[in-house]
Amino acid sequence: MNIYNLSYRPFILSWLALLAAKGLAFGGNVNSIDDEQSPNVLRFYNALLEDADGALRLRGANDRRQLLVSGEFASGIAVDFTRRVNYDSNPAGVVEVDNSGWLQPLSNGATTLTASLPSGLNARLQVEVTGFEEDRPINFANQIVPIFTKTGCNGGGCHGKSGGQNGFRLSLLGFEPAEDYEHLVLESRGRRLFPAAPDYSLLLRKAIAELPHGGGKRLEKGSADYDLIRRWIQQGMPYGNPGDPAVQSIEVFPKQRIMEMGGNQQLTVIARYSDGSREDVTRSALFEPNVKEMAEVTEEGLFHLREQPGEVAVMIRYQAQVAVFRASVPLGAPVGPLPTPNNFIDSFTFGKLESVGLPPSEIADDSTFLRRATLDIAGRLPTIREAEEFLRSNEPNKRAQWIDTLLEDPGYGALFANKWSALLRNKRTRNAEKRGTYAFHNWIRESMQQNLPYDDFVGSILAASGDIADNPPVAWYRQV
Repeated sequence: MNIYNLSYRPFILSWLALLAAKGLAFGGNVNSIDDEQSPNVLRFYNALLEDADGALRLRGANDRRQLLVSGEFASGIAVDFTRRVNYDSNPAGVVEVDNSGWLQPLSNGATTLTASLPSGLNARLQVEVTGFEEDRPINFANQIVPIFTKTGCNGGGCHGKSGGQNGFRLSLLGFEPAEDYEHLVLESRGRRLFPAAPDYSLLLRKAIAELPHGGGKRLEKGSADYDLIRRWIQQGMPYGNPGDPAVQSIEVFPKQRIMEMGGNQQLTVIARYSDGSREDVTRSALFEPNVKEMAEVTEEGLFHLREQPGEVAVMIRYQAQVAVFRASVPLGAPVGPLPTPNNFIDSFTFGKLESVGLPPSEIADDSTFLRRATLDIAGRLPTIREAEEFLRSNEPNKRAQWIDTLLEDPGYGALFANKWSALLRNKRTRNAEKRGTYAFHNWIRESMQQNLPYDDFVGSILAASGDIADNPPVAWYRQV
C-alpha cells in the first residue's frame, strides 16, 4: 500500500496530520496594530450588502444592516475598524448608524455614508431607502423561530424537551415551526400574546424578566430581537404564506482573519432566500466558538479574542443553516525552514504552520515514532519483537512500511470503531448483542479494516437514515 496515494485511507491521514503536530510550540506573528496607527486603505466590506452598481439599498422602515469597515495596511493585513471610525451621512435624516456600525433607515431618500478616521482617511458608501412607509409582514418560521433558538428557549434543557417546560412546549431547535406556532398562539386561549398591547404579552414580559421566569432573562427590552417579536405580535401574529421564500443558506463576512491576541472583529451574517432576496440576520443568529477559552462573540456579532494564541472557529446558526468564521492568532517566533513535504497532507500541514507561526519540533527518533504511531493507529504499544525488528532495520522507508503494517493490524479497525461509535452515540437496545450498538460497531470495524473509502463510509450512514438501533444496517454489511 502506498501511504502517499490519494486513495489512502483518509481517516488515518488526518490522524497522522495530528501526530505530526505533537510537541509543537507556537510562533509567527501578525503585526501589532494599535488605535494610533492609520491603515493605508479604508473601505466598506460590502460583499452581499451591495447591489451591482455599488449602492446599498434598504427596503422598508425595518430593514437593518450590520456594516463592516476594514482597514488595510501596507503589510497586507486587514483589521476591523467598524467601531473605530466616525459615521456621517449627507444629506442627513435618511439613515442612522450607531457606533457599532448598525445601520437603520429614517426616511425615504438617497444619501452618502462616510466612515472616517481622525487621520482624515475615509470610505464612502451610497445608500438608498425605499418603501419606508411600508410595514412588511413578518414570517414566523423565517424570523421569529430563530430567536427562540438563539436565546436557548427551544433547547433540550428548556421548552424544547419532549414534555416542554412549565406547560409551554416548543419543537427542539425549531424544526417544527407549525407546531411552535400552535403552542404559542393557540394554546391556553392565547394567553401568552396580547396584540392590543404587545409589550404586555406574557411571552415578552417573561423574556425580559418583568415577570418571574424559570429560564431567567433572555431578551433586552428595546433590542432588535425584542422589537421584532413585538412587531410580529402587533401585526396580529401572522404565520406566513405557503409561497413565502425560505432561507436556503447563510454566509458570514469576513470568512477568516489573521488577528492579534485581544483583538476584535465585527461579523455580518447574510441569509439568502429561495426567491433570490437577501437579509441581514446578524442580530438574530447564534454564534458558538469552538474554543470558548480563546474567544467569545456578543449577541451583536462582535468577535473578541482573549490573550491566547492558536486557531478558533465560530459556528453561526440561523434556522437549519450554518456558516463558519475562522481566526488565526500567531505568536511571533520565527518558523524557520520546514521539511520537504512527502504528501499532500504535509503540504496542508506545513502551510498551516507557516500561516500561524508554529515551528515544528525536531523529527522524532525511531523509538519515539514507533511508540506514537502504534498507539495512534492500532491503540496499543509495539511488542518487544516488533520493536527489535524495527530498530534493527536500515530500510530507508521503514516508517511508511510500519504504518502499512499497522493498518492491517486488527487493532486499527477496533480502535477507530470505538472512536466513531462514541462520536455518533449509537444507542443500545434490549437485543444489543444482535443489533444496535454492537452491530454498528462491528460494521465500522469491518469498514476500517477493509479500507472502505471515506465518502462511501459517510454515504452509507446517510443512506441508512432512521434509527440505527431499530433498523440494523444490512445494506452497509453488503458494501463491505
